[in-house]
Amino acid sequence: MFKEDSTPSLADTKQFQPPWLLHAAASRSGILSLSKLWPWGVIDTRTQNTQEHELLAQGGITVVGSPITPNTETSAHSPVLAEIMDVDIDSHGNYIHTLVIRNGGKSVEAEAQPRHNLVMTHGYFTGVGFFYRNYYDLSQVEGWDIYSIDWLGMGRSSRPTYKGCRAEGEDKRVSHAEEFFVESLEEWRKRMGIEKMTLCGHSFGGYMNSVYALKYPQHVEKLVLVSPIGLPEAPPDLEERMRNGYSPSNSDKPKDGEPPAAPSKPSMQRVMLFRTAMSLWDRNYTPQWLVRSTGPFSRRLIDWYIGRFSLLTEEQRRGMAAYSHQIAMLPESSASALGDILRPGAFARRPLVGRLSAITVPTTFMYGSHDWVEHTGGLEVIRRIGGRVATHLYRVPNAGHNMHIDNPTVFNRFLVSEMKGVQV
Repeated sequence: MFKEDSTPSLADTKQFQPPWLLHAAASRSGILSLSKLWPWGVIDTRTQNTQEHELLAQGGITVVGSPITPNTETSAHSPVLAEIMDVDIDSHGNYIHTLVIRNGGKSVEAEAQPRHNLVMTHGYFTGVGFFYRNYYDLSQVEGWDIYSIDWLGMGRSSRPTYKGCRAEGEDKRVSHAEEFFVESLEEWRKRMGIEKMTLCGHSFGGYMNSVYALKYPQHVEKLVLVSPIGLPEAPPDLEERMRNGYSPSNSDKPKDGEPPAAPSKPSMQRVMLFRTAMSLWDRNYTPQWLVRSTGPFSRRLIDWYIGRFSLLTEEQRRGMAAYSHQIAMLPESSASALGDILRPGAFARRPLVGRLSAITVPTTFMYGSHDWVEHTGGLEVIRRIGGRVATHLYRVPNAGHNMHIDNPTVFNRFLVSEMKGVQV
């Protein structure tokens, strides 16, 4: 079931496979051969391990079997032990890259008594490493095991071929994408032997965790949605606005009490940019595709992106950039599903605001104080739930969309509070 940095064999495509999962198109051996053709491209497995372990070490995490350890001179605490494993989810070489912290990080042995389980899922274009500033504090909550996964086809999980259903209509397109991720998470849960879990998902992870909790509520103790995408309904004029070069969120409209400003007509360059972006998005082209297409300049794009995290030290930014770059250069897979789930402008094709009104598990929302995802979506879901289940909403100060990175102290405190609430 588990393997450590081994190379899965290619699947026999003639064997039966679940309808939500297509066969793995590239094994790790295939990935390595690709890197020989593009020396600036896919990074070998040993280097991937090193970059991931180094980033985790910055958060006080020691990966079992790794020579990389946290700097004890700059850390006020003893390192936390974590296992990293690839969990097989089928017989075709597909696996979920998984980080596990048990017993407060003091040992890796599972305890006999029942424990609570926190399962963390990342957002788009990231992976388990992006929670490196959170694992330590969360692992110190007594009675909890911490799990963090890379979504199938993302991060360092296997990269099966993903073929959307764009030609079969929007409903089929969305259902196929959601099933791909939800059923792989459910299969992972079974393989790990987890009966109940608190699901904490950021952004894209929050969206998919919501869909999972709606389908499998019996396995969810609590749902923690960290700046989840896909909640609100899209503006009725969304497509028209974007085709004409205007903001999809109506952010250029005057605020209450302010006189309307004279509308400024977007330039032809902006209009063409928006229309090109809409066309590429609808055909499932991704930011990852853009990064890979720049070849030897791809790392510069990643450095620019990570440079936005101004509150991090230079060492932290270098670690995140190295980790992000190796993820970006892996073969295209389920990242292309984002266009099946979201319309241009990051509005869901099947919004969660109405669907989550039927949720049957306690649900908590968390947003950054200057988050591009508006917290009003969470407030509207809470209003529609109407007290039927316990709900809560937090605003993390001095933080944007990636609040777990921008302000880990407050984020961790809020999430620890939610974990302890499950134990009551």
